[in-house]
Amino acid sequence: MIREFQVSDTEQVMQLWISGNEDAHPFIPKEYWYSHFDEVQEALLKANVFVYDTNGKIHGFIGVMDEYIAGIFVGRNCRSCGIGKQLLTYVKQKYDTLSLGVYQKNTQAVAFYHKEGFSILSEAVDETTDEKEYTMVWKNEMKEAL
Repeated sequence: MIREFQVSDTEQVMQLWISGNEDAHPFIPKEYWYSHFDEVQEALLKANVFVYDTNGKIHGFIGVMDEYIAGIFVGRNCRSCGIGKQLLTYVKQKYDTLSLGVYQKNTQAVAFYHKEGFSILSEAVDETTDEKEYTMVWKNEMKEAL
């Protein structure tokens, strides 16, 4: 089930965050993620975070700050099982517009977001990693039609 993040979820969520980044971004040194660990842990408390929980085990989460998706992370053994899509669908019901940044080399994520109705708004270089990154955006077409 999808529910709001609780402080007691922090350890599981941060483990998903670190392992997810290592798996999805082999082109970025692992040290980069560990150097941002504390900063991200603090940001969890300021974001709207929703977790996919089964009997106390968190299999995935999504974090949103002011209509910006800071990330979707799903546990290694649960990827391609629909959890990421469910989390994204849940958030789409709460916001009229969503945007996110995704590394160009993370082709699986780019394809996922395209499939989920996101389009590329712009391309830039992330100055901290020197990697090309897309800004992608989704708009609720139903709301726009009204």
